[in-house]
Amino acid sequence: MTTRTQAFTPAEVLALPAMLTAKQAFAAMNVSQELGYALIRGGEFPLDVIRLGHAIRVRRSDLLAFLGIREDEPDAA
Repeated sequence: MTTRTQAFTPAEVLALPAMLTAKQAFAAMNVSQELGYALIRGGEFPLDVIRLGHAIRVRRSDLLAFLGIREDEPDAA
């Protein structure tokens, strides 16, 4: 397994599914899993999280807004 050392590019973020796993959101934001889960537990994660049983999901649209990426930008994809 390779460890990613850079945040996702805008094109990579746009290619993500509509509902991201918490780990995908952390990777796109260049945040460690430890920090991401700690922020969620503390109610301080900057995006709304959706809990589905034990699974945590984040809306791609929320992530795009947080990162300042617009889907209609020609250079984004």
